[in-house]
Amino acid sequence: MRCVIARFPFDLTKSGVLESMKDVKPEPCTRESVIIGRGQYPAKQVGEILTRQDRRDFSVGEVLRAMTLLGFTCRTVPRAAPARALGPVQRASAMLGTPVSVRPAG
Repeated sequence: MRCVIARFPFDLTKSGVLESMKDVKPEPCTRESVIIGRGQYPAKQVGEILTRQDRRDFSVGEVLRAMTLLGFTCRTVPRAAPARALGPVQRASAMLGTPVSVRPAG
């Protein structure tokens, strides 16, 4: 399948991706990832191996799109829920900190 990553066309196949990633040790995943065989690889690591380009040259979205079209399972990290806004009393309390017990010297 012809995929464009970092403005360059690549002819990728599922078997070709499996072969390229066969002896590659997965890095720890903290963000988007692709499950290839038994390993879960960061999307940027997969893109770097397949394209032989620097990770800064392509986006995660390009790699995930290509891997999804080839039939691989891709996972994304859910966005964190926005922090609940504090009211004025809670904000003032947070600024003051927790109470400290004071013992008389003696």
